[in-house]
Amino acid sequence: MSADNFQCGFVALVGRPNVGKSTILNRLVGQKISITSRRPQTTRHRILGIKTDANHQIIYVDTPGLHARQPRAMNRYLNRAAYDSLADVDVVVFVTEGTRWQDDDDWVLRKLEDVRCPVIAAVNKVDRIADKATLLPFLEELSGKREFAEIIPVSARTGAQLPELEAAVLRRLPQSPPFYDADQVTDRSQRFLAAELVREKLFRKLGEEIPYGLTVEIESFKDEKGVLRIHALIWVEKAGHKPIVIGAGGQLLKEVGREAREDMQKAFDQKVFLQLWVKVKEGWADDERALHSLGYDESR
Repeated sequence: MSADNFQCGFVALVGRPNVGKSTILNRLVGQKISITSRRPQTTRHRILGIKTDANHQIIYVDTPGLHARQPRAMNRYLNRAAYDSLADVDVVVFVTEGTRWQDDDDWVLRKLEDVRCPVIAAVNKVDRIADKATLLPFLEELSGKREFAEIIPVSARTGAQLPELEAAVLRRLPQSPPFYDADQVTDRSQRFLAAELVREKLFRKLGEEIPYGLTVEIESFKDEKGVLRIHALIWVEKAGHKPIVIGAGGQLLKEVGREAREDMQKAFDQKVFLQLWVKVKEGWADDERALHSLGYDESR
């Protein structure tokens, strides 16, 4: 495959937390690569979603939400992971949420001031704007904040305008042979995805505070006679969080395990046996060494 007739490049999806970057990635790639929830900062790692056709390979880089407030080691890690993703990409897609502009959006824009590649603004969740007459003035105001290559209103939930966003990206990709095999859709392992699927179910079921003080570690991941046997540890920061995660009579943990196992069987296309345990590691989210040991390593 020659570089003369093939385009390939890296595209960073950036924005403040909870604007829908991961949902956009999953829609564009055509399958679930990044976990999603209504909780801000669900995405904690840089994740590649790779889309390849006969003439193009787009390598989307999903990033944690950039945010100005950094009270803990975890917050600082998330910002480093997101900001480091801007190095050496060919296009940046700056994602905002409808007409809801916040201080963190301004903060992200300041982080993009030194970016030399084209920056496309994707205004997500436009399907949720009750008064559509407010959209055009917002787009005009956004265009005055910096010189964007294009500004495209989209809806990750419905898929509206995502083909137009992808076309805008393709117009700016360099000519290059592909970096990845045509059938590869992410750089992450099944082991990593298994941990993320468990964490997604926990984020969706728990209250406001606890998700940020938990993480998931895969202790064992074995394929035995066509059955994936997965043992996962759920780490919480406080002893009082453990019974909340387990739930009355173990019910919440059972639901998390069942839903995560069903998603794993779809993703891995084989039977899965999943066991979950909950353990306490005091203050892990504010301990650089603990973060590193649990897989939070921005040098990947």
